[in-house]
Amino acid sequence: MNESLPRCFRIRQHFADDAIPDVGAEVAARIAASSLPQRVRPGQTVAIAVGSRGIDRFAEIAAATVRAVRDIGGVPWIIPAMGSHGGATAEGQTKVLAEYGITPATMGCEIRSSMVVRQLGTTTNGSPVYFDVQALAADHIVVINRIKPHTRIAGPHESGVVKMMLIGLGKHQGAAEYHQAMTRISFETLVEQAIPMILAQCPIALGLAVVENAYDRIALVEAIETDQILTRETQLLDIARRRMPRLPFDDADLLIIDRIGKNISGSGLDTNVVGRKSNDKLAAPDEYPKIHQIYLRGMTPQSAGNASGIGIAEYCRSDLVRQMDLDKTRVNCLTALHITAAAIPANWETDREVLRIAAGQSGRSTAEQLRWLWIADTLHVSEMLCGEAYWREASERGDLSILGEPEALRFDAAGQLVEAFAAVSGHDPRPGG
Repeated sequence: MNESLPRCFRIRQHFADDAIPDVGAEVAARIAASSLPQRVRPGQTVAIAVGSRGIDRFAEIAAATVRAVRDIGGVPWIIPAMGSHGGATAEGQTKVLAEYGITPATMGCEIRSSMVVRQLGTTTNGSPVYFDVQALAADHIVVINRIKPHTRIAGPHESGVVKMMLIGLGKHQGAAEYHQAMTRISFETLVEQAIPMILAQCPIALGLAVVENAYDRIALVEAIETDQILTRETQLLDIARRRMPRLPFDDADLLIIDRIGKNISGSGLDTNVVGRKSNDKLAAPDEYPKIHQIYLRGMTPQSAGNASGIGIAEYCRSDLVRQMDLDKTRVNCLTALHITAAAIPANWETDREVLRIAAGQSGRSTAEQLRWLWIADTLHVSEMLCGEAYWREASERGDLSILGEPEALRFDAAGQLVEAFAAVSGHDPRPGG
């Protein structure tokens, strides 16, 4: 019986769809037009640093970079630049890459994974600066990453090539040290002190930056010269911020999220999307949306049990707790100095139980008043289900299409919601996708 739960209707948001059709060709063209072909002499080695984020067509980007390096006479290899991800082990980080389709067989080059770092020096505030020894062994380093707003860091540099050079290539030891430093100084202060040291002592030859649009598709690829990385990344971050997906309403009593995952966001769910960047449980006064309660139903297979971000929610399904690899989750959250993100929320076995409880905690007197949203994950917010309380507002919005009338939520015999969205790997949120 659904008497206490709102009826919901499906909507589609309309975003600009400016995806690059042939990302591999774009990567090749950008590298060819950069200084890399003049820098690399025949036979020189080039370490290609790749991270653990679920970037659109990630393997295609990495493979195109490998080919471009080989075409100019270089000898490429790939190194994971993941900080403490993959359980903070060399084998774990290699496995993360394999899950994205990045293997020696698919890339046609060696993957050298190590957690060993070398100390380059010390910042003025006393923080050691570390760098991956496998990267230092190469003649040149190309750093690939997506530019986007970070889930906790706020400033001119958030998530991008700069963070990859600092935290990703600092491996577990560096990531732990830098996060500790950020309890005393800002990330930007750390960038200002450590990045010049890295650029002076490490053979960084190029930054390859990508920006995704609101449909989680690559819309921009840029090869950034070494002396422009700090300034250009700030400009690209502004572009990324304007293109990122958002929820269509400024508030919700409950946000239902089908899955969290490390391939979705570093914090499992993007706090920029749910409005909890500065506080796990509460939006800042000038932060939107303002979500009263969050319910997590599951986790992506690519996370391999790393449930970082589970603690941001008020509720989760009990099966999500059973899927957790506690050690991986704790290592990741401890390294990031965000241990509350590993906290286990109140949980029940079925969706029906959680939703009835959440309805009772909303402060609303009738089910028709409940402002509920249901999404697949924070990368895919083009289509969603909305409680009927949003009907009038949605009807008046030119950027939204209503795809059906309000209907009662459907449960199977076990009390679980009947799935509303395609799986992440096959979900195309664009109109007609």
